[in-house]
Amino acid sequence: MKDLRLSLIGFGVVGQGLAELLVKKRTLLEERFGLHVTLVSVANARHGFIYRAEGLDIPLLLELASQQQPLTRHPNVQYWASALDGLRATGGDVLAEVTGTNLRDAEPGISHIRVALTQGMHVVTANKGPLALAGQELLTLAHQQHVQLRMESTVMAGTPVISTLTEGMAGARVRSVRGILNGTTNYILSAMAAGRDYAEVLAEAQAQGYAEADPTADVEGFDALAKTLILAAVGFGHTLKPEQVYRKGITTISGEQMRQAMNEGKRIKLVASLHAVSAFGESPLEARVEPLALPLSDPLARVDGVMNAITFQMDTLSEVTVIGPGAGRLQTGQGLLSDLLAIAQA
Repeated sequence: MKDLRLSLIGFGVVGQGLAELLVKKRTLLEERFGLHVTLVSVANARHGFIYRAEGLDIPLLLELASQQQPLTRHPNVQYWASALDGLRATGGDVLAEVTGTNLRDAEPGISHIRVALTQGMHVVTANKGPLALAGQELLTLAHQQHVQLRMESTVMAGTPVISTLTEGMAGARVRSVRGILNGTTNYILSAMAAGRDYAEVLAEAQAQGYAEADPTADVEGFDALAKTLILAAVGFGHTLKPEQVYRKGITTISGEQMRQAMNEGKRIKLVASLHAVSAFGESPLEARVEPLALPLSDPLARVDGVMNAITFQMDTLSEVTVIGPGAGRLQTGQGLLSDLLAIAQA
């Protein structure tokens, strides 16, 4: 039986989703994969960093979180006010970094990841900021330290996109990537295609939890842009800056535009795309996030609701399309869990 000592920084929706899966899948992990995961530390912004060498009681942590109680109420733990200080002092085999995405400077997640990698810890993350802004740097650091940095959950949650690209199609050269990478905008556009009003559908999406109270990151294309930057780093080996991606959201799409597209046998989707344009120069990739009217023959055109999809064009495979959920507590947790298993089996 292999034992992985796990540190979890970020205990919101995604962190709790991973913790819940570790409880639910414990028997499966041990019997099928010969893996026992010991959660030795947890941190969040409100309560700091707690550590217990013998392992933390995950159901108790989930109960404390559900009651909005301090994690420090867990018995027999060591405590640090700073997650960075706690991580430096305690370490572990793997860090799961699931703090919130910050596309300005990627903090605090990028510092957590750098410290873990420097200490020789593997890292799995659902945090888009560090990989979007410094993907190549962090992947290089992981390689230098002989550890893995895995990021399945950063693009389409638990749907296997990153691993399909890096492992399932290993050896193939990427020519282009096109995807519907944001469930909120796809939900809104799908409803508008049925004749509904943007403002009405946005309010419905917010009420159902698909959209935040401030939906800017989704509807203006920033979330899809972050995922585009990650795919540039992973798929093409290039670090792009956010300003190198043409970005246009969906807030100006009118009902008339939707009807016109339908009459032409097309569907309007927010599409993120990457195309190799040159092997040299400062901008070897054309990167865009924009609403496009797609013909119904395009596999992306028929992806509706909160589902996501991505199409790869490779030198050895003409087209490969992956369709699946792109968000959700357990869905994102599944991506992190699959990364943990990949590390354990390496």
